[in-house]
Amino acid sequence: MRKNIVAGNWKMNKNLQEGVALATELKELLASEKPNCEVIIGTPFIHLATVAELLKDSVIKVSAENCADKASGAYTGEVSAEMVKSTGATYCILGHSERRMYYGETYEILKEKTLLALANGLKPIFCIGELKEEREAGKQNEVVKAQLEGSVFNLSAEEFSKVVLAYEPVWAIGTGLTATSDQAEEIHAYIRSLIAEKYGEEIAENTTILYGGSCKGSNAKELFSKPNVDGGLIGGASLKANDFKEIIDAF
Repeated sequence: MRKNIVAGNWKMNKNLQEGVALATELKELLASEKPNCEVIIGTPFIHLATVAELLKDSVIKVSAENCADKASGAYTGEVSAEMVKSTGATYCILGHSERRMYYGETYEILKEKTLLALANGLKPIFCIGELKEEREAGKQNEVVKAQLEGSVFNLSAEEFSKVVLAYEPVWAIGTGLTATSDQAEEIHAYIRSLIAEKYGEEIAENTTILYGGSCKGSNAKELFSKPNVDGGLIGGASLKANDFKEIIDAF
């Protein structure tokens, strides 16, 4: 059975003290009830070790927002997958459109990052999704297919089964625009059909596909009710404990 997941992506927000305060508040909010989904928070690198330690006895898992495409060496300022793993984090967000757009991350770079994350026992949350003009031109299927083929469809079936996918239409990230639940379902179903073609029905059925893109408490329930939408990768709404909890409660 595939997992339902609500994952927060804090992006470049919250200093260490604020991040610890938010993680503590979330831990307390979820202490008394077991959520009907896996809960993950993706924090900046400097928070990881502290937050992972704080949450180790809780229901919340911790993710990095990125990792390097090299194992180790003279790469000043980079953080390797092995370093991420050593903090106690269990997931790593890769391929986010902001990384692709602002930092020039190519299919090839993301392929390396994914392999290194897996080699170090991290579960990648791999992001795919089209730009506004690609959606308007009806090319969304073409775009997500190329992104999958370029970076993760080289994995063995066993490796791929450890990957969580996040479909994030770039035009809906932080814009307040959201794909309708029908649009989300349609492309999630298409993504699952590509996985089935590549790896077979069983792996396709067991792959978690999250929706990201202005998902909030008010629309989460409708999005999550769709058979191929297995949760969300949440940006802005993950920065306030109560807002994030409302999305978790949609399950």
